[in-house]
Amino acid sequence: MRSNPAPLPLPTERRQTVRPAALAPEDVRDSADLARLIEQLGCGDDLIVVSNRAPCVHSRSADGIVAQRPAGGLVTALEAVLSKEGGCWIAHGSGDADRATVDANDHVLPQHIDAPYRLRRLWLSDTEVAGYYDGLANEALWPLCHRTGVAPTFRAADWANYVAVNRRFAEAVVAEASSARPVVLVQDYHLALVPQMVREQLPDAVIILFWHIPFPTPQVLATFPWASELMAGLLASTVMGLQTPGDLTNFSLARAKIAGAHGRGVAHAGAYPISIAWPARADVAAPGVRESVGRQFGIAPGVRLLVGVDRMDYTKGLSERLQAFELLLERRPDLRGHVTLLQIGAPCRSALAAYQKITRDVGALTQRVNARFGKDGWQPVVLHAQSADAATVTACYRAADVCLVTSLHDGMNLVAKEFVAARTDLRGALVLSSQAGAAAELHQALIVDPRDIAGMARAIERALDMSPDEQTRRLRAMRGVVSQFTVFRWAAALLVDGMRIGAGRQSGRIAMMATERA
Repeated sequence: MRSNPAPLPLPTERRQTVRPAALAPEDVRDSADLARLIEQLGCGDDLIVVSNRAPCVHSRSADGIVAQRPAGGLVTALEAVLSKEGGCWIAHGSGDADRATVDANDHVLPQHIDAPYRLRRLWLSDTEVAGYYDGLANEALWPLCHRTGVAPTFRAADWANYVAVNRRFAEAVVAEASSARPVVLVQDYHLALVPQMVREQLPDAVIILFWHIPFPTPQVLATFPWASELMAGLLASTVMGLQTPGDLTNFSLARAKIAGAHGRGVAHAGAYPISIAWPARADVAAPGVRESVGRQFGIAPGVRLLVGVDRMDYTKGLSERLQAFELLLERRPDLRGHVTLLQIGAPCRSALAAYQKITRDVGALTQRVNARFGKDGWQPVVLHAQSADAATVTACYRAADVCLVTSLHDGMNLVAKEFVAARTDLRGALVLSSQAGAAAELHQALIVDPRDIAGMARAIERALDMSPDEQTRRLRAMRGVVSQFTVFRWAAALLVDGMRIGAGRQSGRIAMMATERA
């Protein structure tokens, strides 16, 4: 007698066995999507992030040891990459309580960090910091890569410290890797030699270096005494990520010039414009934000608001911005008493002479404009020469009639994208430098030449006069771009390309070894 056939599974049971569709980078919007993609790629168990700055700094306070986390989308995205146990973040330990929070292997103890990954700290001496960071990174490479008129300073001792510190980071990567093929994400110009140093010991590693600042032309790079060594370090990457097509062109030209010395090196270079984490739908402007910002910064009710949010850095075009506002007040007496520029200028690298000079220049210009035009109850410029927390910055974006991003030269400048994301009311205007990477994406901003003082004054005037309908149209278009191209999509694109190209590179290496043995 035949037995009855097994019952067919219910529809719900069938759905449970269907595997989710494969994700592409363009499908990734948030941290959950990125986690799914990493699971799909199968690379989450041996991921290593390497950066100069740590995602968490510990300091001593009256209440004991406290953790401070830098604001910004980059840390958010990289932490999403390291969402599985087994990942590691390697960074310089610079907080005054950092040493008190680590174990014998310099990993931050679990009670001091709420994260699934390991945070490995490296300790640098004052001499190393002065040479590697202040000297080579910020007095040589930073001005070399930014067109601002500040001349780079080249010192052999700084280069020696840069090489030594990069070697220490690379050794930490090798020590933390749990396989012969880790996925290593190296961040920025501070660590340009790490890919080659890691490749020497882990030839199958997938190494992704992202260069966050502008990449110089080959002619400018040739003035750097160690250009060949720098490019050799970069060319050992599996993927070399840059901000814009223009940066990619500069890198490709530099790569061609040194190809004879170092071979073709890096398997892939591409433009991967970085972005921000799109805010949650519930993150909307609270009523009275304009009044709150006014009270906080001493700006009278009814005064229209221009906002700038920058580091006190000579690349940000702060002097030119103030001069443009001064010219606007000259031309438009009717604006006096009715418009204020709130400039947040966070202190930055204050030990270096170029940064001391820009701080003095901005202070002097602020005093000049206020002396010329200020009157009882109104100051044209309110300079907040301090850092501001993320909540304050977002409130300033939402209170602004106009946001000013007028960098002389910038890799991306995420302030522009943060402003767009903050304006859920579809109000306000963005004046954006053509020399910021964001200008390649945010076409509906008012694009300006940051060295054209008169042109910037006209753009600010136009922004103040812009109708609500035009504001809405422009912001809706820009929000569409930023909401799709998030920092998680940026990370996804780098990882997908890195894993694909790394697999091909490994296969080619295995085939070559087999041929040599034959």
